Amino acid sequence: MVFADRTAVVDGDARFTYREFHERCERLAGALIQRGVEAGDRVAVLAPNNRIPLEAHNGVPKAGAVLVAMNFRLSPTELAYIVNHSGARTLIYDHTYADVADQLLQQVEHSVDAIEANGPGNDYEAMLAGAQPLSRPVLDERSLLALNYTSGTTGQPKGVMYRHRGAYLTALAGAYHSKLDNSSVFLWTLPMFHCNGWCYTWAVTAAGGTHLCLPHVDPQRIWQLIREEGVTHFNGAPTVLSMVAYDPAAEDGPPPRPIQIATGGAPPSPAILERMAEINMNVTHLYGLTETYGPATICEWQPEWDGLPIEEQAKIKARQGVGWVTSLRARVVNDTGGDVAANGQEMGEIALRGNGLMAGYYNDPDATARAVPDGWFRTGDLAVMHPDGYVEIRDRSKDIIISGGENIASIEVEQAVMSHPSVLEVAVIAHPHEKWGEVPVAYVGLKPGADASENEIIEHVRERLAHYKAPKQVVFGELPKTSTGKVQKYVLRAGVSSTPS
Repeated sequence: MVFADRTAVVDGDARFTYREFHERCERLAGALIQRGVEAGDRVAVLAPNNRIPLEAHNGVPKAGAVLVAMNFRLSPTELAYIVNHSGARTLIYDHTYADVADQLLQQVEHSVDAIEANGPGNDYEAMLAGAQPLSRPVLDERSLLALNYTSGTTGQPKGVMYRHRGAYLTALAGAYHSKLDNSSVFLWTLPMFHCNGWCYTWAVTAAGGTHLCLPHVDPQRIWQLIREEGVTHFNGAPTVLSMVAYDPAAEDGPPPRPIQIATGGAPPSPAILERMAEINMNVTHLYGLTETYGPATICEWQPEWDGLPIEEQAKIKARQGVGWVTSLRARVVNDTGGDVAANGQEMGEIALRGNGLMAGYYNDPDATARAVPDGWFRTGDLAVMHPDGYVEIRDRSKDIIISGGENIASIEVEQAVMSHPSVLEVAVIAHPHEKWGEVPVAYVGLKPGADASENEIIEHVRERLAHYKAPKQVVFGELPKTSTGKVQKYVLRAGVSSTPS
C-alpha cells in the first residue's frame, strides 16, 4: 500500500512494482489453496535466486502453509530425504532443476503435486494467471512458518522450525541493522534457501527496497549490476567478498553508490576488509546459524573507532560482536553453563537466546534438548568475551588443534595466512603427527596471477605467531565449499592420509 508504485523485484528483464508483487504472491496463495493445500501443509521450493523463491516466501505463508526452501546444490537423494522428512506434498521447482526434480520425486514416499516454473509450458505462470488472489490469516504468531534443513555434515540433516514471530522480528532487525530503506537496492548474492535468505527476503520488503535477483554468483555480473542498477546492499560469505574484491572489473573504479555488505561464516580477514574499504564497500560481520534464523549477533561499529589505524579497525570488524536488537545478550559460557570472564582470553562456548531462536528440530526432541539444555542454544563455537561485551570466535570446538599439549586456534592461524598479499582463501586443519599428536596444515587458494611458495607462507606466519602455531605444511589449490561459500573442512579432513614431517 505504501510503496505500491515503487520497483519491488528485478528478475532479469522482468520488473514488478510492489502492487504487482503483492498480487502475484496472493495469486500464488490462491493457486495453492485451489490445488488443495491446507493450513499447515508443507510446500517445498527448488529454485535459484529468481522471483520464484521470492514469491514463495510470501505466497506460501499467505496460503497458511509451511515453506521448505531447498538447497539446489544437494543431490536428488538428499533432497528426497528433505521432502520425505518434512512431509511436503507440493513441490515448486525451476526448470533449471527439472532433471533433479524428476530424480528426487522418484525417491519420495508419498504423492507430490509438482509445479514447474520457467519451463517450456511455464506451468507456474499459467497457474498464477488462472488463480484468484487469496490470503489466509495467521491465527497464532507462534505457528510454524518454515522448515530449514541444516547441512547434515554429521548424520542426516535436521529440520529447523521457524515461527512467524521469530522471522518477523529477525527481518525487522535485519532491516534496522543494515539500514535498509525505500531507496535500497538489495542484490541477492546470498542464496534465498539459506535461512530464508537470513530473513532478508522479508526485510527488504519491510523497508520498501528493491529485490535485485541474481540466480548464480558471478563476479563480473555482480559488477555489471552494481554499476547499472545502483546496488546499495548485498550479503554473503567471505568467499563472495573475495570474488568481488579481486575481480578485474573492480579496477574500473568504485561503485556509483557506497555499498553495505553483511558477511557471515568465517570471520572476514583484515586483508579482505581493507580491500573492500578501498573500493567503497563497508563490511559488517554478522554471526548466526540456521537455528537462529541466520544472523543473531552483529559487530556493531562504534564512532570512536573511526580514528583507529585501518589495521586495528579490521581486527575489530572481524569480531562477531553483540546480540541483535531483537536478541538477548550473547553469552560465552563454560562447561557448567556459567559465564566466562570478560577478559578477551578465557574461552568458552557461544550461547544464544531470543526471539530469533528456533522452535526446535522437527520431530527430534532429543536433538533439541541437547542443543538447548537450559533455554540457551549452544552453538558449538568457541569464543572469548571482550571487556566491552563483544564476542570473538576463536574456533569451532571440534577444530581446536592440540599440538604437543598446546591448543592452537585454527582461525588465528588462518588470519595470519590471509594477511599474505598473495592469499585469496585458506583453511587450517589438524593433521596427525607422530611426535606432536597434531600439527596445523594450511590449505591455500592464491589470488589469480599471484604466486607464493610453501616456505614463504610458513615464514610469513612465523613472523606473526608463535612458531608452533605455524603450519607444518601448505597445500595449494581450490578449497571445497558449501553452497553458501563456507569451506568444508570435513572434506579436507577426509583426504588426510599423510603425516607432515
